[in-house]
Amino acid sequence: MTEKFMIVDGHLDLAMNAMEWNRDLRWTVDEIRDSEKDLTDKPDRGNGTVSFSSMREGRVFLCFATQIARYVKKGYLLPGWNSPEQAWAQTQGQLSWYQAMEAEGEMVQIRTKRDLDKHLDMCDRPDKKIPVGFVLTLEGADSIVSMKQLENAWDYGLRAIGPAHFGPGIYAFGTSLTGGLTPKGRDLLREMEGLGMILDATHLSDESYRQALDLFHGPVWASHNNCRVYVDHPRQFTDEQVKELVSRGAVIGTALDNWMLVPGWDQGKSRPGGLPVSLDLVVKNIDHVCQLAGNSLHAAIGSDLDGAFGTEQSPKEINTRI
Repeated sequence: MTEKFMIVDGHLDLAMNAMEWNRDLRWTVDEIRDSEKDLTDKPDRGNGTVSFSSMREGRVFLCFATQIARYVKKGYLLPGWNSPEQAWAQTQGQLSWYQAMEAEGEMVQIRTKRDLDKHLDMCDRPDKKIPVGFVLTLEGADSIVSMKQLENAWDYGLRAIGPAHFGPGIYAFGTSLTGGLTPKGRDLLREMEGLGMILDATHLSDESYRQALDLFHGPVWASHNNCRVYVDHPRQFTDEQVKELVSRGAVIGTALDNWMLVPGWDQGKSRPGGLPVSLDLVVKNIDHVCQLAGNSLHAAIGSDLDGAFGTEQSPKEINTRI
């Protein structure tokens, strides 16, 4: 009897790829790459790894799929929207895409344990096309303009939020900056806890991380975050942070982004063949979490594949989602 298994991916920017990269994820990876072979607007054109068919072939039947739209203040050079309201509208377009894919039978949203149990039962039936199950998450909270919108988001199925992304945010400071929660950030965490949402500690600056975990008493996890012992950068977790998350019952998803796996990776210039970046480094991060935890219950995969990078910035063995 063949052993049954499935893979859960803790972080995929599927709607971003559909709405901003204009990728129809119903196509195969090869078809998507071929459609982009003459495009130069983004550095990962022609290098994508994710499609629905590749996920099914790899038995990635469940993922945590994002809404993402950064608000960028005047004078800051990160790409993003010029107002939180524009960012909100972008996330609502992404939500509409997920709903359209659900209507087509390509995906199914997981909102409750009952939804999850039903989906897992379906995954055991190979006689039919299995829709990709997804739990809806928000990467960076700047698109939440009001707490009423947060309540609306809970109603349409949003279940986890990372308060910050890169740079300064309305609610917290993110990757590459120092700074703690803002007063609005504290309000956000209180409302999230009241609703039962998960706090995603990924991308929080060290100061924001510390304050968020002190204030928030609900469920916590890190969707895509690696270990600072291997790459000494604030984007990664220290051993102490990993141990604290373990003590809170969190899982930590290891990302397959090369700059988070090996020191000295120069984004946009380094290539997998130039530096020794292999899946062995992914395994090392997973194992390190297991060793700190004393078990395997807190280690996960949060690949972030096609999160504005493709095979040009993935471990050398990566070709498609399988």
